[in-house]
Amino acid sequence: MASVVFDASAIIALLRNEPGAEAVAAHIGDGLISAVNLQEVVKGLLRRGAPLDAARTMIEALHLDVRPHSAEDAFSAAALHAATAAFGSGVGDRSCIALAIAENLPALTADKDWSRIAVPGLKVMLVR
Repeated sequence: MASVVFDASAIIALLRNEPGAEAVAAHIGDGLISAVNLQEVVKGLLRRGAPLDAARTMIEALHLDVRPHSAEDAFSAAALHAATAAFGSGVGDRSCIALAIAENLPALTADKDWSRIAVPGLKVMLVR
């Protein structure tokens, strides 16, 4: 059973060995990630010059439990816009938050602003 839902920022911190990487590593093999957030991670790797095949290899090595983003998930994430807009949250953030709430799991993130988001059912774990 999963213990967290990974935000893209957490996985990126791990892959770049940034502060908080150890906290993220402790949950590898035991967490979920939305396909939307996975796309953000891959995009980040590609923007830093990683070839697509290398990005795929790095991601596959993490053995992430990738969850699809259904129409219902899209509605749930969109409903979070008003509560998250002041903190700069985008599509990926709302997708992660919606998945965390739906799964009743904490969202693991490197984004400190998430600790200020007041949404029923949201539990946030900061990695730094």
